[in-house]
Amino acid sequence: MSRLQTRFAELKEQNRAALVTFVTAGDPNYDASLAILKGLPDAGADVIELGMPFTDPMADGPSIQLANIRALGARQNLAKTLQMVREFRTGNQTTPLVLMGYFNPIHYYGVDRFISDAKEAGVDGLIVVDLPPEHNEDLCHPAQAAGIDFIRLTTPTTDDKRLPVVLDGSSGFVYYVSVAGVTGAGSATLEHVQEAVTRLRRHTDLPVAIGFGIRTAEHAANIAKLADGVVVGSALVDQIAKAQTPEQAVDGVLSLCKTLAEGVRSARA
Repeated sequence: MSRLQTRFAELKEQNRAALVTFVTAGDPNYDASLAILKGLPDAGADVIELGMPFTDPMADGPSIQLANIRALGARQNLAKTLQMVREFRTGNQTTPLVLMGYFNPIHYYGVDRFISDAKEAGVDGLIVVDLPPEHNEDLCHPAQAAGIDFIRLTTPTTDDKRLPVVLDGSSGFVYYVSVAGVTGAGSATLEHVQEAVTRLRRHTDLPVAIGFGIRTAEHAANIAKLADGVVVGSALVDQIAKAQTPEQAVDGVLSLCKTLAEGVRSARA
């Protein structure tokens, strides 16, 4: 079993959802970002999404756009992001780590080289926002052949005709974008989330993780009652934005992660 399969199976046995945390690699700088990455599992993160910085993150709202700008300004690139994963893996062999971003940096790096280096570094999955199923041959299929899960995004506008196409070949988990908008731009009602999870489970046996707009422990707990995973990104990234020093950024992210984890872990108690 992959790390993702193992983690979600363990959490199902414990009758709780996963806390899936997102941060952008290299934000606010390499060393602080690595400290955040290494600290997230002990702070309660069950799965980590690590953003690959890109100049045009079209699915992301202001918070993560600014995180990309800060990371790129600190000279973060895809090679350094893979190096960050390697350094993370020297102390952690169990926490699933997913790279999230856009196809352009991967294409520039070279798809075959990227898949080989990502596998060697210890990457478990990929979320590539702008690569639809019609382009599975470009990255999805080669990644899965190498043992790297390819995680699909589904949205409120993914209808029952399109949904099987999107889910075909998906692995790891399904990421449900709970609002028709960019990251951090509001949140869906619990009724809407429950309906969406029920519909998705008619189409797939994969775990369903809900993201976009989750910012508080209370909100995370409510989502954790309905889904297999709760994804938090912008709220964590905002802790970096408001920090006065890199050390404050690390402390802010890990402190909020602990609070969110308490909410998720108590949700079904």
